[in-house]
Amino acid sequence: MPKVGMEPIRRSALVEATIAEIGAAHSLDVTVGQIARRAGMSTALAHHYFGGKDQIFLAAMRHILTEYKSEVHKRLSQAETGKDRAAAIIEASFDETCFAPETVSAWMTLYAASRTHPETRRLLRIYQRRLRSNLTHALRGISAHPQADADTIAALIDGLYLRAALSQSGHPDIARKSALSTLELLLGAQR
Repeated sequence: MPKVGMEPIRRSALVEATIAEIGAAHSLDVTVGQIARRAGMSTALAHHYFGGKDQIFLAAMRHILTEYKSEVHKRLSQAETGKDRAAAIIEASFDETCFAPETVSAWMTLYAASRTHPETRRLLRIYQRRLRSNLTHALRGISAHPQADADTIAALIDGLYLRAALSQSGHPDIARKSALSTLELLLGAQR
């Protein structure tokens, strides 16, 4: 008889193990067996909880996106103006937690897998729509073109993240400063 309450603990362990395995492999080129071993359980149990590697990966990315969402909410709660809100979203996007090697590998895998896996593409689109929506909301009233400026900043966040994550010399602080500088330029050009 399984212990009551073990499912959430085991699911969480599998999610963490998936992120760690993807980080070690720098891709989704890992097996459910490797993930299960890292989590300290059998491959059969991993399949029981998630069904397969793609589902475990999606759960891992949902976990990463939930952590990102928490960081955004934490920073937004301290923002008082639209400009502060836009800056808070940028700051959260370049938080040190987003640059843990395992997290970077998971994000790279998400982008690559979204080209061929519909569920992964759906998850990426949800993230992109939410980012654009939050930025558009923040820029209303302070930007003449809130949607266009939100698109520019969102693309810049993604591009700077990729550049910083993939570069030997890339650093989140440099990327953050560049995005914040662009926010200033966009808002300053509309005065």
